[in-house]
Amino acid sequence: MSDAVVVKERRPESKDTVTLTFDWDVHVAPGQFLMVWIPGLDEIPMSVSSVGPEKSVTVRKAGEASSALQDLQPGDRFAVRGPYGNGYNLNGLKTLVVGGGVGMAPLMPVLRTIYADLVIGARSSDEILFEEEASRYCNVIRISTDDGSQGFHGNAVQLAESLMDEGGYEQVIACGPEIMLYYLFQACERRGIPCQLSLERYMKCAVGICGSCMLGKERVCVDGPVFDSGRLRMLPEFGRSKRDPAGRLIRI
Repeated sequence: MSDAVVVKERRPESKDTVTLTFDWDVHVAPGQFLMVWIPGLDEIPMSVSSVGPEKSVTVRKAGEASSALQDLQPGDRFAVRGPYGNGYNLNGLKTLVVGGGVGMAPLMPVLRTIYADLVIGARSSDEILFEEEASRYCNVIRISTDDGSQGFHGNAVQLAESLMDEGGYEQVIACGPEIMLYYLFQACERRGIPCQLSLERYMKCAVGICGSCMLGKERVCVDGPVFDSGRLRMLPEFGRSKRDPAGRLIRI
């Protein structure tokens, strides 16, 4: 069942990304997700970028529903249901957090909970998310941009590898495009560093019934979205293929 919520604040984060805050008295663990319903359009899965009494979702324009959600203003209403899935297992291990693009959103509750070093990856400087806020929680922040407009000229995995070789990390926590996560997983495996990665798939029901989010034998909506190293090793489709809205396997 969905709950109606009211937009409390609309905060631009980059040229195409907006954070919407709202009050919702439901416990959400870092890494869990919500199903967000935009009246008259569609219901879409959204990561949660703040999990306190005041919740937030961070939206990048990707289609009609996300564009309509972005256009909401303070006082407008939408509906949420959840939370769904399993979140990150947060512990006292020395941690490197890696966020790619809008994948930084579900990592912000992690950074507010544990002390960690951080890599933020983006295509260019005007797409970097949450750098200023993250600086309140992290002693070490490194930026990578594909075009070299800020920080390291290259991708987030290359930068994370250099930090892993220097930092003595005991785990890696990450979210971002799956191709980034796949190569980050391989980098962690080579170094014997366990990781927890948040994966994304097409979702309809969010409760494990429809099967639209199948990843091998796993249902990302209930068995994920966060998978640890042991489970990732058992997912031959990870980093290689996903399902379209009709359920057909397509290459990533």
